[in-house]
Amino acid sequence: MKRRSFTKHLLGVTAAMATGVQGVAWGQAWPARPIRWILSQPAGAGPDILARFIADHLSRRLGQPIVVENRPGGQNVIGAQAAMRSPADGYAFYYATTAAMVTNIFTFKSLPYDPEKDFAPVRLIGRSPFVIAAGPAFTGNTLADAVAQAKAQPEKLAMATEGPKTFSGMLADSFAAMAGVKFTHVPYNRAPDAIQDLIGGRVNLICLPEAALLSYIRAGQVRPLAVSSAQRSANQPSVPSLSETFSGFEFTGWNGLFAPAGTPAAVVEAMNRELEAVLRQPEVAQRLLTLGSIPETKMNVPEFDAFMRAERSRWAGIVKAIGIQPE
Repeated sequence: MKRRSFTKHLLGVTAAMATGVQGVAWGQAWPARPIRWILSQPAGAGPDILARFIADHLSRRLGQPIVVENRPGGQNVIGAQAAMRSPADGYAFYYATTAAMVTNIFTFKSLPYDPEKDFAPVRLIGRSPFVIAAGPAFTGNTLADAVAQAKAQPEKLAMATEGPKTFSGMLADSFAAMAGVKFTHVPYNRAPDAIQDLIGGRVNLICLPEAALLSYIRAGQVRPLAVSSAQRSANQPSVPSLSETFSGFEFTGWNGLFAPAGTPAAVVEAMNRELEAVLRQPEVAQRLLTLGSIPETKMNVPEFDAFMRAERSRWAGIVKAIGIQPE
């Protein structure tokens, strides 16, 4: 009996050691092939520009290509479902926005994915202010001019957004509600199309992430009226924040990386660490600021998980305040 017990114990120890060695080897081997980052936005949109820049730097560290795969449409649903259904093997991730992982919960009666249950948070990448800007069809120069014109002619000013129940649409509605005015929403699936219509004079105003508008602002094709962050943007220090007109107003979007639920924790932790190393590179941080995103240089997986819970709670209050009804 003693011999059999000892043999059984020895076999158990050996098996545990083998499992541990395999786990370490597996973890060290990752990544052994190209990685996919799925986006809900089209090529050329703000999140796409940021994702491709970060993926390029990260792929150099990992020694494997990161393929950015655009799956736009359905207010982020198409991309989210594609990411959710991807194998949870450490080679598929979802580069997501506030809308996809938070606000969609409150704007859809039935969402075909669960942001909390179907995904594992990996890391917050950056926070992005939005900009309310004007094109040639708008005759004013300031936010006060926009409010005055909207009050004089309700619903005449056309505001391009990504849709009334997207982040940009809800930001525009919140601003309008606080100002006591109404704009005509003109929804677009692609940010570049909205910008071209603004420049072409087919819409008066636009509300999009700073990252998507910054190059057009610098070229003088678009005139910024206000930024949505609590403080002025470092990229546009002369442009007032909405909080300067409406105290306490702050709508800042963000980009983050998520993995399909069930992805090995070791891979999630490794990706978090590698992303942090990239975001801490001075040239990367500076480039993100130039592109309109404030890099998050320190946030581990548990901290990102806590951030996500707080965001869902905060947005539940915002959606209720502006009267958004799920459809």
